Amino acid sequence: MTRVWEWNRPVTVREVLEDLQKERSIAYTTVMTVLDNLHQKGWVRREAEGRAYRYEAVSTRAAYAAALMNEAWSASDNPAAALVAFFGMMSPDQRHALRDAVRIVQADDERAEERAEERAEERAGERAGEGPRAGREAGSEERGEPGTGGEGKGR
Repeated sequence: MTRVWEWNRPVTVREVLEDLQKERSIAYTTVMTVLDNLHQKGWVRREAEGRAYRYEAVSTRAAYAAALMNEAWSASDNPAAALVAFFGMMSPDQRHALRDAVRIVQADDERAEERAEERAEERAGERAGEGPRAGREAGSEERGEPGTGGEGKGR
């Protein structure tokens, strides 16, 4: 999988073989068997190209690593303790990356909540017979935003 992820595009058995042969001697049939096994397990998809196949990763390396971490964490009888132990093993750079990742997820959550609230307001306005944009316009007027028909203060 490492070689397929490194290429980051559909690859042939021959391409993977030539890449591996830079480091060690390996048979074409070995590479072909491994890629076929990865296909059967659902890790790669393949598309026929002439008499050969092109193989492409089904998920990214990051998604695979995340799934492994989630699986290990979920299997713990004490998930909080497992996380504390895991964080304790991290380097300062890894902890910094973790803080950045948490900020990104929190921002995504906040945006999703805002969109859900907006949709709920729109549906409420539609149910009240005010039309699909009424909920937003009414909310804008209440906040006194200019250009929405409200009498509020300008910015």
